[in-house]
Amino acid sequence: MFERQRRTKILATLGPATDPPGVLEDLFRAGVNVVRLNFSHGDPSGQAKRAADVRAAAQRVGVEVGILADLPGPKIRIERFAEGKVHLKAGDRFDLIASTNAGPGDATQVGVSYLGLPQDVTAGDVLLLDDGLMQLQVVEVQGERIINTVLNDGPLSDRKGLNKQGGGLSLGALTERDKELIGIVAKIGVDFIAVSFCRNAQDMNDAREIAESHGCYAALVSKIERTEAIENLEEIVDASDVVMVARGDLGVEIGDAELPGLQKKIIKASLAQNKVVITATQMLQSMVESPIPTRAEVLDVANSVIDGTDAVMLSAETAAGAYPVKAVEAMARICLGAERQFQTETDFGASPRNLERADQAIAMATMFLSQHVGVRAIVAMTESGGTARYLSRFRASAPVFAVTRHDGARRQMALMRDVFPINFDSRGFTPREAARGSIRLLVEGGMLQAGDRVVFTSGEHMETHGATNTLRLLEVGEDGRASGLGDL
Repeated sequence: MFERQRRTKILATLGPATDPPGVLEDLFRAGVNVVRLNFSHGDPSGQAKRAADVRAAAQRVGVEVGILADLPGPKIRIERFAEGKVHLKAGDRFDLIASTNAGPGDATQVGVSYLGLPQDVTAGDVLLLDDGLMQLQVVEVQGERIINTVLNDGPLSDRKGLNKQGGGLSLGALTERDKELIGIVAKIGVDFIAVSFCRNAQDMNDAREIAESHGCYAALVSKIERTEAIENLEEIVDASDVVMVARGDLGVEIGDAELPGLQKKIIKASLAQNKVVITATQMLQSMVESPIPTRAEVLDVANSVIDGTDAVMLSAETAAGAYPVKAVEAMARICLGAERQFQTETDFGASPRNLERADQAIAMATMFLSQHVGVRAIVAMTESGGTARYLSRFRASAPVFAVTRHDGARRQMALMRDVFPINFDSRGFTPREAARGSIRLLVEGGMLQAGDRVVFTSGEHMETHGATNTLRLLEVGEDGRASGLGDL
């Protein structure tokens, strides 16, 4: 029965482990809804080939799969060592040199990619290398040289990332390379563009302006991974289509102890503004090498689902892991188990008042009706996916079948919790004809059956963005046709 289907979506990163023939098809059958192309690795031509492979594989399997392009952003890294790796000892001096002429590093110094770093740090600051595994404390800044004391023993190798504890680095989110890549991913035809290390709403607005200048209207994803982003969270969420809780760099900057509370805060803020939200980073990290997850990882994924995240993300587990398909199967299984803990009784008393948009009001009325009358499903005719997104913000027992003829809208809706995109061309139909046709399609697909009650939403003027203003309560007859129980 359809109620056993998973509502939380799975985002999987592609890489060498997903390139062999047949792996993409297996991933999609296992439950992947959206794939991530990480432009921090590989070359654009290789990622373009992966995107083409995704489109072909999704068509063969018969599923809607979105593509997310993840921009590298201003990731600060140390440069290379003469021998590839050094071992540092606590108490030793170790300098960072912000210069293009730094040369190969050794156990006393190494170059750094961000040439403005000396202006952003002062004595006493703590710099975190390699996701916090190596820590340095700034002693003094001498021109382009930052003199540090090593705080812990450990190895350090080429091109490891660098963060400042507590944030405060001034570099913007979009590098010149990111701006070039936006033009490239626009040609590829991706459905989502993720902006790394965004600081404020302006970073997102700039990315949107550049994308639209290339004729690209992909949904924009803000990756919350800097302290500054937390300080400007509300405005960033408002300027985004999708929000990602990017727990890697965020955890390094703010500290592990603060991360769980901030994850819940970001999810709550995103849902409050009707935005889609992804939880990411090391969710099933042990499955890079193991065929089963740890119990701690199971609880991590489940808690994210119970918090209300739309999607959970796999990174190295699928991109470079030994068991990419098993990782997706485990993620799907955990999500299903967590969804059984959902409290489907929505608190409509806490819902927003004085709604200005008709489609938002229809969404609220639809969910109220589905809770109190009891329906098998909600069927929403939509152009851009906006109505489906509003419906998905209310946690209910009935799945949302979002019906549209637009490929891009269906692929973007593949990331929305509770939403199942359906291909149906309603051009030339009246709203009543569209209702009968789409419900007949769902019956033929085994998603509805005779006797099921359905709430159907549409607009009086078909094929118009943001025009949803009609709600109908229908019942599926023995012949698979819908009969009206009333218009609301």
